[in-house]
Amino acid sequence: MTRLRPPRGRLPAAGAAALVLILLLAAVPPEASSLSPPRRIVSLAPNITEILFALGLKERVVGVTTFCDHPPAVLRKKKVGGFSNPSLEAVIAAGPDAVIVTEDGNPPEIAARLKRAGIAVYVFRARKIAELPGAVRDMGRFLGVEGEARRLAASLERSLRDFAASAAPRRRAGGAPALFVIQPEPLIVAGKRTIMDDAMSILGLTNIAADAPGFYPKYSLEETIRRQPRIVFIGQTKGMDEDVRRLLKRLATLPAVREGRVFTVRETLFRLGPRIVEGLEEMKRAVEKSGL
Repeated sequence: MTRLRPPRGRLPAAGAAALVLILLLAAVPPEASSLSPPRRIVSLAPNITEILFALGLKERVVGVTTFCDHPPAVLRKKKVGGFSNPSLEAVIAAGPDAVIVTEDGNPPEIAARLKRAGIAVYVFRARKIAELPGAVRDMGRFLGVEGEARRLAASLERSLRDFAASAAPRRRAGGAPALFVIQPEPLIVAGKRTIMDDAMSILGLTNIAADAPGFYPKYSLEETIRRQPRIVFIGQTKGMDEDVRRLLKRLATLPAVREGRVFTVRETLFRLGPRIVEGLEEMKRAVEKSGL
């Protein structure tokens, strides 16, 4: 191997300047020295994937979780594992410039492992529906699609203002008591600081389980009957129809059950992304149909 030796004497001014520039760039971490936005993106959450596609970044997405199923084009993307347990090897194999994780869903240790592997990580920080437009704008800046992100965020904000305006009379009346069922058996409901709790508040309803401990508490039938929710929402999940029938039979004394104010809600409400508006619209129609 030939050992390189520094030239003797003084370098010409141009050569010295070039050498200084090379040394400076060598001292800067690769992710910090690049001014261009990431071209290869791995998404580790279904709502993140939906936002990326809504921003027109379909071609830049090179990996998604097994739970990412919308829009249909995402089904052809490389899978890198689950929402809470992605494969680090699969993520690395996808060759991403950046991996996007969500603060509300992905375990914190995932981001830490990716960083230790030398992979740039962007954390999407939105837990409430009202925080979604701002988080979309922030991510749009990181991805170099500020214009698209501003348009999407503005559309979301207009929809949220419309929902709030239509719910104002209901809110002034005190907010009808409501319950959102996540799982019928055992009975698991949406508690405080969940998207469902947030949605009920936006629509002028009062979540009877907001004072229960935890985000998705186990709830007793006795407490449900005592609290007398006037409307009940049930998250639509495959394979639990029989469990739902048994639950409603046990809650048959509730006016909400007797008077037909029980409604299923599709998964659009469960993902803090562009389709959250569809979920809110579905709940709004249910509330209006119930006469509350």
